[in-house]
Amino acid sequence: MDLNAFGRIAAGVNSTLVMTGVLRIANPFRVDDLHVRTSHRDHRPGHGLIALVAAGLLVAACSGRSTVSPAVAPDSTATTMATTVPAAPTVPTTTLSRSGSAATTAADRLAAQLTRAETAIRDPATPAGKLPALGHSQQRAYRALVRQPRLVPKVLAQLPPTLRRTVKANVVAGSELRKLNRPARRLPRWRIVAPAPAEQLLAAYRRAQARLAVPWEYLAAIHLVETRTGRIRGTSSAGAQGPMQFLPSTWKRYGHGGNIQATGDAILAAARLLRVNGAPDDMAGALYAYNPSRRYVRAVSAYASQLRANPRAFLGYYHWQVFYGDTLLPEGYPARPPTPAPG
Repeated sequence: MDLNAFGRIAAGVNSTLVMTGVLRIANPFRVDDLHVRTSHRDHRPGHGLIALVAAGLLVAACSGRSTVSPAVAPDSTATTMATTVPAAPTVPTTTLSRSGSAATTAADRLAAQLTRAETAIRDPATPAGKLPALGHSQQRAYRALVRQPRLVPKVLAQLPPTLRRTVKANVVAGSELRKLNRPARRLPRWRIVAPAPAEQLLAAYRRAQARLAVPWEYLAAIHLVETRTGRIRGTSSAGAQGPMQFLPSTWKRYGHGGNIQATGDAILAAARLLRVNGAPDDMAGALYAYNPSRRYVRAVSAYASQLRANPRAFLGYYHWQVFYGDTLLPEGYPARPPTPAPG
């Protein structure tokens, strides 16, 4: 063999092998878990309002009887502790492997975050002063899972068994509400205020239940979805008003002379509307009369199922903030400026 010729041939070859890993990331929806819109319709059957919020759940399609999922056994609150985040595995240094490692790390972080928050919220020994931060942490984790559904199975696999149904329910609720509406380009002309104290709201929900037999959990879930338990003040583009978002024409039927802006009066009016339309026996039908959307029914029913399983879940939901798309509207808005949603 002519070694010089072979060398010239080898030198003339320039072969490049490129291996590229592709990480396919779920395309996030444009609307937040707070699906508050400014185009609500009437509450009458077939003409219910479009939910103001968004914070995406677990129930079957709504028809006939209530589609609320069976009550979840109360979580073991004081004994369930956050799991230790495992070390990231050693992987080959290709683009695909690095992407897979990053996804695993995100799942680890979210699983630990939700375990800590959900466990502490349900623990009666948790000081009240820690609940706001726990609620914010819980909400951020669910927002992340709604936007990155590929992480949900990884997160569920790392959760204590007692929390898996809880996390599934909240993710489904957020996803349903996220698909229900899309925010406008401009920020809404709302005022964001501090809600009434949690104990006052719980008392108002339970008074309505005592008078009209509508489960308080559904009233609380509607309040959460419509105005983040009263944080949002403003009239929708369709004219819906107040903490439970009634049109004035609908209020004339269910308000019974009360103040549409008053929390207690609005909660009672919502209970009357639900009762007239089938509550408590057919909660799915009653919710559909409130807002004729199957997604709305599933989301509200799922949040209500969590409150029924453990009433302390309300203490987490109560601290959820107002997001419009990917913008946080803090309490005090518009005097306090909006900010990009925290990660």
